Amino acid sequence: MDKDRPVYIISVAAELVDMHPQTLRLYERKGLIEPKRSGGKTRLYSERDVEKLREIRRLTQELGVNLAGVEEIMRLREELWALEQRFRTEAERLQKELGEKLQDLRMPPALPAPSEGKPKRHVPDKERPVYVISVAAELVDMHPQTLRLYERKGLVKPRRSGGKTRLYSERDVEKLREIRRLTQELGVNLAGVEEIIRLRDELDSQQVHLEAEVARLRLALLRELGSGEGEKEKTPTAG
Repeated sequence: MDKDRPVYIISVAAELVDMHPQTLRLYERKGLIEPKRSGGKTRLYSERDVEKLREIRRLTQELGVNLAGVEEIMRLREELWALEQRFRTEAERLQKELGEKLQDLRMPPALPAPSEGKPKRHVPDKERPVYVISVAAELVDMHPQTLRLYERKGLVKPRRSGGKTRLYSERDVEKLREIRRLTQELGVNLAGVEEIIRLRDELDSQQVHLEAEVARLRLALLRELGSGEGEKEKTPTAG
């Protein structure tokens, strides 16, 4: 069954996710769910909509995340899905250009495994650990104990100096400011913040991985095209 096909009327969808139909209407007004409409303007929900509603139910009822947090989480999930779709489209296009020859190519991986010998990578300025905890706390207007709490929760992971002193990077500070916005401005609880930070990290990681994979396919295409041109030059002309 096509997961995007709208098949369930609101009463059936509500029963499937153990919610009141009015709750589904509320989520629609909030933009969390967008059911299709039949010719008679009847709401019709797809299997994907039902899955999304179950996830909203888990976030709100099991984790106690407020709707502002749920909106942020669902938006990030949509971004992840869109990123994967863009990658799949580009990868299919490149593979089509390469055709069957792609199967014969044995390209090295775009990113070598951590265990392989390689030169020490350049650390971007934003990743460089420079701020001690008191300075980082002042920059984000938090108490140092709050930073320690967020570290225990795995929301931020400062590096350690040789003397075990916590050192925060500019990226850590940006993440702490985002946590402050979510908790203080939007009222998202820590369970919701954990989910949001995890999704943001996953989105960043996927972006890097997918860009590397597309670059690998493009390089394979260029090499194959170059190889084809070389073969043409070697072919003797009839005289």
